[in-house]
Amino acid sequence: MSEESTANAASMGEKVIGFFQSGQWLEALIPFATSLVIAFAIFIIGFFVVGKIISVISKMMDMRKMDEALQGFLLAIIATLLKAVVILIAVEQLGMDTTSLLAILGAAGLAIGLALKDSLSNFAAGVMLIMFKPFKIGDFVEAGGAAGIVEKITVFNSIFRSGDNKEIIIPNGHIYGGTIVNYSAKPTRRIDLVMGIGYGDDMKKAREIMLEVINNDERVLKNPEPVVAVHELADSSVNFVVRPWVKTGDYWPTYWALTENIKDAFDKNGISIPFPQQDVHMHAVNTSD
Repeated sequence: MSEESTANAASMGEKVIGFFQSGQWLEALIPFATSLVIAFAIFIIGFFVVGKIISVISKMMDMRKMDEALQGFLLAIIATLLKAVVILIAVEQLGMDTTSLLAILGAAGLAIGLALKDSLSNFAAGVMLIMFKPFKIGDFVEAGGAAGIVEKITVFNSIFRSGDNKEIIIPNGHIYGGTIVNYSAKPTRRIDLVMGIGYGDDMKKAREIMLEVINNDERVLKNPEPVVAVHELADSSVNFVVRPWVKTGDYWPTYWALTENIKDAFDKNGISIPFPQQDVHMHAVNTSD
């Protein structure tokens, strides 16, 4: 080692010894230690307060009977945001500049939001579905281009079961952004049948037969009163509308039973049901020329 290097090292050592002997280190350490203690206190007390706030919000959600999946997700987001605020306050107490940190976090949040645009859209739609409940578990619904019984509603997608027992997973954004038809929302439904008879048949007799079949079915409601009326004079038939009301759960069994029973009653009473037919006429052509 050269004499110059040795002298520099000795000078640096003397400065360090002098710094500690003069008590300057204590003057510099006390403010930092004070700030560190205050920041730690802010951190501990802040997290405690956040826990209390989350507990109150959770109780309020329970009182409103909010969906558990949505409740857990929202509580996690609120807790994360509040804890982030506490951490920023504690860091700022240490004398660090949080402006640049917030700018970095904001840019990162924007980038993540753009990357997860579709997922966030589905999440927002899921929150709306759970909060406003246009349908519930067990309802038969037509939405998002599919129809089936609702089996599960999550914050990102909904799961339907089709009539042939297939599982259909639909993003919530497709459901909430379109038309929702809930066939189970009302306790009663109207059956709409169109029954045609021939032009030569007795319309009054046909109407009485259909009303008799309807009234003999115990599932048909008396109020509202069933409607059987001439609806259309078609090309080859006189069409009646048959509109009885039933409980929603009895819709399809009654629909099928009425269709079959009216056909049987027409057959027994000589009422014809026209069907498309085509007459073919054959003409002899003289080919002797």
